[in-house]
Amino acid sequence: MPLDSRHFEDLVDLYYSDLYRFGLSLTRSPDDAGDLVQQTYAILARKHDSVRDWSRIKSWLFTTLYREFTALFRRSRRSVAVDPLETDIGDDRIAHASRSVEHVELLEALQQLDEHHRAVVSLFYLNQHSYKEIATILDVPIGTVMSRLSRAKGQLRQWLERPATRRGPGADADPGGGINIVPFDSPSRKTGTTDE
Repeated sequence: MPLDSRHFEDLVDLYYSDLYRFGLSLTRSPDDAGDLVQQTYAILARKHDSVRDWSRIKSWLFTTLYREFTALFRRSRRSVAVDPLETDIGDDRIAHASRSVEHVELLEALQQLDEHHRAVVSLFYLNQHSYKEIATILDVPIGTVMSRLSRAKGQLRQWLERPATRRGPGADADPGGGINIVPFDSPSRKTGTTDE
C-alpha cells in the first residue's frame, strides 16, 4: 500500500502521543522519547512497503519503537532520570494528572523497574495493549508477558508500600525492603501486629 502524505499525517496524529508515552516510560528522557518516536516514523516512511497488514499498524509502530530503544540502550547503556512534573506529553489530562501526588509516586515507582518490566507495564496499562499485542511488540511468548507483568506489579506494590523516606537510591540496604513479612500461619496476621 502506498503511503501518501495525508495517510502518514493521520498516523502521526493518531499514535504520536501513545508512542511518546511509551518511549518516555522506556527512556526516562523527554528528548530521547521524542527522538525514538521521530525515528519510528522515519522508519515507517522508508519501509512502509514492508508493512504486511495495515490493520495492525499500531503494533508495527510500537514494535519498531521498542526495537529502536533496545538498539539505543545497547549502544549507550545510559539512563537519564525524568522529573514527572516537567514532562510535556501533549495531552492536557495527563499533564494535569502528573501533578497529583499519587501519579508522581506511580511514575517514580515505574522508573524503578528494569526496562523489560517497565515496557510490559507501560504497554499494558498506559497504552492498553493486549497480552498478545505486547508479545508481538516485544517479540516474546505470551507467558513471558504475563510473568513479567505479574513480577512488575509485585515490585511496584512493594515499592509503593514503602514509606516515602525509604524510597529511592540506597533504600534497598534493608534486605526486607522496608516490608514486614508475616508468615501465613502467624496469629498476628489477623491483627496486623508483629511478634517483634
